[in-house]
Amino acid sequence: MPKLSLLPRDKRFSILFQQSADNLVRMGREFKEMVTVWENVKERAIMLADMERDGDAITHDVMAMLHRTFITPFDREDISLLARSLDDVADRIHAAADVMLLYGVERPTGRAIELADIVDQVSKEIQKGISGISGPIDQPQLLKACVEINRLENVADDLYRGALAELFAGSPDVVHVIKWREIYEDIELAIDGSEVVADVLEEMALKYS
Repeated sequence: MPKLSLLPRDKRFSILFQQSADNLVRMGREFKEMVTVWENVKERAIMLADMERDGDAITHDVMAMLHRTFITPFDREDISLLARSLDDVADRIHAAADVMLLYGVERPTGRAIELADIVDQVSKEIQKGISGISGPIDQPQLLKACVEINRLENVADDLYRGALAELFAGSPDVVHVIKWREIYEDIELAIDGSEVVADVLEEMALKYS
């Protein structure tokens, strides 16, 4: 049996999913640079907000097309869930950058820099996974990307727990603790969101290959 292809004639959904993944890669890279370099923070946060709106527009286009398309290449639920889970990751990256700006962070912690690097890495793995549905389903590529996303999410969990332990053990400043707890949580939620994307892609790899 030939492998299924994502809209082999016009690939409309494929193109939009690829655009969403490419946008996530740009956001992941920009967020990592923002946290690592910590210069022109306001300008970088504005850029991330613009990218997040671009992601919203792509998600809107996917959902609008879904309503207009009679025969879809995958289950409608899979298309909708993938679009929304990609959008959620973009939302969380923007939220993490926004709260750092809002709270007037003077200098990111080492743990924040490590977590930002994970955000950058998982966004690239999401892009690889999405490439696996751009033509005939590439199950090995999809599953490899999903495994790596899950591995990175586990690394991020350890970093997050370590960050909280250091935060509560090391600072008597309650405001400082509250600020950084929220920042760490937002970054962790962005990475958790990538695992949701991986779950959707893994199901698609097994269902449609």
